[in-house]
Amino acid sequence: FAKILSILESMGSVTVQQLMTELNASESTIRRDLNALDANGQLTKVHGGAILKTMAYSTKDDNVVSRKEKNRDAKNKIAKYAAEQIASGDFVYLDAGTTTELMIEYITSRQAVFVTNAISHAKRLAVTEAIVGEEAVTTLEKYNFTKGFWGTNGVSLQKGYSTPELKEAMVKKKSMENCKERFVLADESKFNQISSVTFAPFEGATVITTGLSLPAYKKCKNVIDVKQ
Repeated sequence: FAKILSILESMGSVTVQQLMTELNASESTIRRDLNALDANGQLTKVHGGAILKTMAYSTKDDNVVSRKEKNRDAKNKIAKYAAEQIASGDFVYLDAGTTTELMIEYITSRQAVFVTNAISHAKRLAVTEAIVGEEAVTTLEKYNFTKGFWGTNGVSLQKGYSTPELKEAMVKKKSMENCKERFVLADESKFNQISSVTFAPFEGATVITTGLSLPAYKKCKNVIDVKQ
C-alpha cells in the first residue's frame, strides 16, 4: 500500500498498467489494492487507475470575476511569458480565458495576426476575426495557425486538459488541431484537476506555469515554469 501511495504522491495520477510495471505485480493484485485504498479513503479509484485524494473533479466553471482574481500575480507572470513567444509574422489563435486576456497587455509584436473566440479579447486587439457560437468549429477549419494559446480548467497527466463545457471543449480541440505550436496557460491551482470534457492529451501542448511544486509535473519536458 505504501509503495502505491508513494508513486501516486509523486505523479498525481497513475494507471493500473504503470503500477503493474513499477511494482512488478499482477493486474488483479493492483486492482485489489486500489479498491482497498479507495475504501479507506486514501486515494480515489477511477477507470483504469487512481488519482490523489486531493485531485479534484469539477463539472462547472467559476464566474469570470472570481476567475480573474484567483492567483492574479501568477497569471500575470504566465501571460507575460506567453506574450513574449509571439513573433513578427505569426498567425495566432487566442483562446477565451482570463489568463489569455492578460496576455494582451504584454503583446509587443505589431506584425502578428490574431483570431480569437472571445469578444472581450477582440475588442482589445486588432484581430482578423472573432468567432463565437455554433459556427466556431466549422469556421476554424480554414485556418492554419503558427501559434496558439489556450486556457484550461484542469491539467492532469492521465486525463490531459479539460473544461466543463462540451461546446467550449470542441472549439479548443479544433483550434489546437489546426495549430503548429500549442501553449496551455495554467497556474498551479489547475494542476491535478479534472473537468468534464478533455480537449487535448497532456503531451499535446506546452504548459506555461509558475511556482510549480508538484514533482510529477516538474520533470515533464513540456512544462515551462516561469521563474521571474
